[in-house]
Amino acid sequence: MRRSAVALLGALLATLPVSAASAGRDHGAAPPDELRQTGRVSSGEDPVPFARVTLYQAGEERGGQARALGRARGDAEGRFTLRYRPPEDDEAVLYLVADAPSAQSAQSAQSSESGEKGRSGAREEPGRDGQGDEREPVRLTSVLLPEPSPTPTVVNERTTVATAFALARFAHGADLAGSYPGLHNAAATSHNLADVKTGRVSPVLDAPPNGAETSTRRAFNSLANLLAGCVAGETCAELFRLARPAGGPEPRDTFQAAVDIAHAPGEDVSELFALSRTVRPYTPALEAAPDAWTLALRYDGNGHELNGPGNLAFDADGNAWIINNYHFDRDPRTPVCGGEQLLKFTPTGEDAPGAPYRGGGLYGAGFGVTLDPRGDVWVGNFGFQGRGCELDQNELNHSVSQFRADGTALSPVDGWHAGGIDEPQGMAADRDGNVWVANCGGESVTRIADGEPGRARRIVPEDGDLVEPFDVTVDTRGRAWATGNRSHNVFLMAPDGRPLRTLDGGGILAPMGIASDSLGNVWVANSGVIDPPCGDALPKLPPTEGVDAERGADGASVTLIGPDGSMPAEPFSGGGLFLPWGIAVDGADTVWVANFGGQRVVQLCGAQRSACPPGHETGQPISPAETGYTSDGLVRATGVQIDPSGNVWLANNWETVPLQTNPGGHEMVVFVGLAEPVRTPLLGAPRTP
Repeated sequence: MRRSAVALLGALLATLPVSAASAGRDHGAAPPDELRQTGRVSSGEDPVPFARVTLYQAGEERGGQARALGRARGDAEGRFTLRYRPPEDDEAVLYLVADAPSAQSAQSAQSSESGEKGRSGAREEPGRDGQGDEREPVRLTSVLLPEPSPTPTVVNERTTVATAFALARFAHGADLAGSYPGLHNAAATSHNLADVKTGRVSPVLDAPPNGAETSTRRAFNSLANLLAGCVAGETCAELFRLARPAGGPEPRDTFQAAVDIAHAPGEDVSELFALSRTVRPYTPALEAAPDAWTLALRYDGNGHELNGPGNLAFDADGNAWIINNYHFDRDPRTPVCGGEQLLKFTPTGEDAPGAPYRGGGLYGAGFGVTLDPRGDVWVGNFGFQGRGCELDQNELNHSVSQFRADGTALSPVDGWHAGGIDEPQGMAADRDGNVWVANCGGESVTRIADGEPGRARRIVPEDGDLVEPFDVTVDTRGRAWATGNRSHNVFLMAPDGRPLRTLDGGGILAPMGIASDSLGNVWVANSGVIDPPCGDALPKLPPTEGVDAERGADGASVTLIGPDGSMPAEPFSGGGLFLPWGIAVDGADTVWVANFGGQRVVQLCGAQRSACPPGHETGQPISPAETGYTSDGLVRATGVQIDPSGNVWLANNWETVPLQTNPGGHEMVVFVGLAEPVRTPLLGAPRTP
């Protein structure tokens, strides 16, 4: 059925006149000041004939307009050649847009064309840039590789899905636009999904730790098949109906449909899955409907360095600085000591040049990592190690380490100790350069004034009620808030470190992570049951009492605390929350919760309700209400952070069934384009780029 539809499309379009100057044939070498981009528009193995192909330079600000650099009409085999003058900015993001009618639209066009009289020469092309308001239902896209000389590029449904998901937060109609580094990193991430030189699944997605080890490759192919049904002329109307965002207009082309699905991946999932099986040129594909149409990639750097990643922080370029609980060893039966490496991943998941880094007293980092306004990286040395390690962890868990942006250790060989640092866990830096450290073993918080270790001092609440402080955040007023895991409360401090008060109630129960939003609120992840190994940095078995295998912990919830310390009588629960650990707020103030079980991340509507789907209330889940956004690439996740491209990064901290000699997980899991971008480094409350 599909091949006959595409063949019909070619036959119909072959009757339409095409300008010789814009056909897919090569008409000689380009002038010295021009470049030549060649490629092929296809659907599966079949050509999409006579597509109108435009090369764009992405705009420089979100919501801005892209600039057309050149156009061409493809030939009957889908091949095209276009010439263009290269932009002055050699870092500009360039992408191709191919517009073509579906087979059904082409048949209608042929009927209209046959009724017109007196026309000759090149046909007026509908579309953007002064060419009319018509839009073809088939719009395919492909982001060019950042190479000095253009290489042949395929434009098909896979490259379109890769563009739509990786650049979901930068797409407006046919325009892609955004600032550095978010747009540029998103463009690079698209190449981790699709290989634009071949139109196939990219090597990153096609091989471990992705490939057959997770369902992402199959989901990616199913999404491509969704678009292929429309290209074949069979499913456009139904695709556009199902992809329509709540409260928004129905998409009019395949690229916008893919973008709309990326923005609301939990809507109409089963119906879209059924539609994806209509035409299936791309395999392997899903055999059952997913929980949501998300794409989660796993990154493992060089493949032999991640072991128990606890948390991460992003620098100004969007690189991920990642901390390890343990020294790497793949065998879970081998006793491991504390991790002594600070990892730095590029935005696309490779080791940055020179990484990983060592020294500065780094040992067994837990949940604490942050960057200050200078770009220095701070790490808390909790002293994690597996059972059987013979080192004395009590000599290694009372310091923080400091590194320059190039990975050079600034702290001494035994770290910075001043200020009562004791089994440090969560850390945060504010815009004034102060670094805040939650001392899980010391019932206190350390404030390193202006990032000067000699000015560090210990802060305790006046009532002394802070037991096993686990995480810390800074709000819009520069105040610091720390969670007390065993005291089931939150400790509030003034910007200068003065203790203000402790707050309890509001459902705060065994709190772990804490995050601030742009409105002055803070959000607390209540695990309900987790007791960190403070006082004994050896790992503990995952909690089982009070944890249902399907629903998670009884007390799993999130508490919202207003700027004045007020809290709702009840926390936000349900929504797929399983064992909340890390928590983050994105650039639209929606809330993301990592779970130490259940293989999921949960998205909640934040205090800025206008950024949520229509009808959502604060605290209501945006992700699927029963499961959150799941991924079989996840194990037991702790840290969650949002990068400048809107990717949601989670730390695969422990294996699902951990052996206590070496329980660590070995990957970072990245949900592509799922959140609103955040300006990095994160200094206090999140800001948009």
